[in-house]
Amino acid sequence: MQTLYEFASNPKNPHAGLVQANDGNFYGTTQFGGGASGENGTIFRMTPDGRVAPLFYFDGTNGSCPLAGLIQGSDGRLYGTAALGGSNANNGTIFKITTDGFTFTPLHSFTGADGRCPMAGLVQGTDGSFYGTTAYGGASNGTNGTVFKITSTGGFTPLYSFPSNGRNGRSPLGSLIQSTDGNFYGTTSAGGASGENGTVFKITPSGTFSSLFTFNDANGSFPAAGLVRGADGNFYGTTQLGGQNENGTVFRITPSGALTTLFFFTGPNGNYPVAPLALGNDGNFYGTTGGDAIFGGANTFGTAFRITPAGGLTTLISFYSTNGACPVAGLTRGNDGNFYGTTFQGGRNTGGTIFRLIERPVLSGTNAGSGRVTLSWNSFSNGVYQVDYKPTVVTPTWTPLVMNVTAKSTRTSITNSLQGATLRFYRVGLLP
Repeated sequence: MQTLYEFASNPKNPHAGLVQANDGNFYGTTQFGGGASGENGTIFRMTPDGRVAPLFYFDGTNGSCPLAGLIQGSDGRLYGTAALGGSNANNGTIFKITTDGFTFTPLHSFTGADGRCPMAGLVQGTDGSFYGTTAYGGASNGTNGTVFKITSTGGFTPLYSFPSNGRNGRSPLGSLIQSTDGNFYGTTSAGGASGENGTVFKITPSGTFSSLFTFNDANGSFPAAGLVRGADGNFYGTTQLGGQNENGTVFRITPSGALTTLFFFTGPNGNYPVAPLALGNDGNFYGTTGGDAIFGGANTFGTAFRITPAGGLTTLISFYSTNGACPVAGLTRGNDGNFYGTTFQGGRNTGGTIFRLIERPVLSGTNAGSGRVTLSWNSFSNGVYQVDYKPTVVTPTWTPLVMNVTAKSTRTSITNSLQGATLRFYRVGLLP
């Protein structure tokens, strides 16, 4: 893992993950921080090498407390939500912004009757409109949340209000996903046909709603994140609570609603996942745990993990505060194949971090003839590596062979002359 950036006071505390735009840069939000307008949150840009610049400061009237990440629309602009603020009694907003930060456009201020407190991000449908959820509000006496559609120019359509009895679910906190059948799939954190453990649902672009599954605590409870579609056509997700150890779960569910619990967290391998999974190039899923005061992992500050479609989990990182703490956001697969993420707290400045998960380079060598050896290793574009050598395995120190090798692809090679030596030992490392 590489720590790319440590937040301090302005901006600070990223609650959401990143999006990589078509310019190659990453964009995100912070829950707190801001300019003279106060602690209403920010929008920022990060270059692939970790340089962060604030783009926009919320002032309350145009939104406050953005808890969700951004998406890039087909028009190249970034779209997002703010959980609070706006022109209607602090119910939250929807907005768009250009990638240079110069043009910010409020699209909608929630009224309460059409929704309140959008805690999830948006998804652009195949029809070009954007779809999302609010955690509260709604038309049916409402406090249970909504599903909505909005156009790029702000044309807003309420699609569904969760009923006051909660039997179809209440308080959707995660983003929707549109599947190949054209329908949207999502979760509610509470409610359901039996108890308050949450649900999985399907909704058509016109608002026809179907409840697919109700959690019962034994198979999970409080799904706080949205779903991701796997290569097998099924959906995968997490629950923050429930399961055998009450530490949360990872599950798979078919489009028709048949659920399989894949993994029960125990604490040492993670606690309370609140973020969605991300699908890797290898067909596995990647995620984080750390949505509670007891973050889990070997150091109790949260984890990043990999899980196979069959449920085999590997803890990749156990955070230890100085490199980040409380990773409540999901991971983003970058164009270079690596995963990028944020932590809400931790870092040397305690304001959270941005990190990159990298695959450890594995070095191999082949005889190139004439006393030369070709060294090669797995890499990622623009990663900077250093190769060292020593004459024997017991030699205590390494000697730099080649410094600052910038990779151009997923495989990097160099050729070294042994210069009369019959044996050398090599190692390769990624530079910060």
